[in-house]
Amino acid sequence: VQLVESGGGLVQAGGSLRLSCAASGSTFSINVMGWYRQAPGKQRELVATITTGGRILYYARSVKDRFTISTENVKNTIYLQMNSLKPEDTAVYYCNAVSPDDIRYWGKGTLVTVSS
Repeated sequence: VQLVESGGGLVQAGGSLRLSCAASGSTFSINVMGWYRQAPGKQRELVATITTGGRILYYARSVKDRFTISTENVKNTIYLQMNSLKPEDTAVYYCNAVSPDDIRYWGKGTLVTVSS
């Protein structure tokens, strides 16, 4: 499984961005996808997860009510709509996919920078 993220960039506080993650390869082998992020000097943290069927499993408390995860199964793509962005949302955002036997796949990441 290969994962390619896009949509990162520089935005002012209060602005919005939409990240995309396109999966290719043996996509039949995954059942959960999600977004992680890693800010400079911090550990990678889980942001949101969704099943490939579209059921949302998790939002981090820090992004709930501001971020929305969604999936477009036909395109094997997930999205992260990020609204009301804050400087503390600045991080590299990574797409993640998990198989039923817990094999994990990662994208290379996309940088989101929120200026104050």
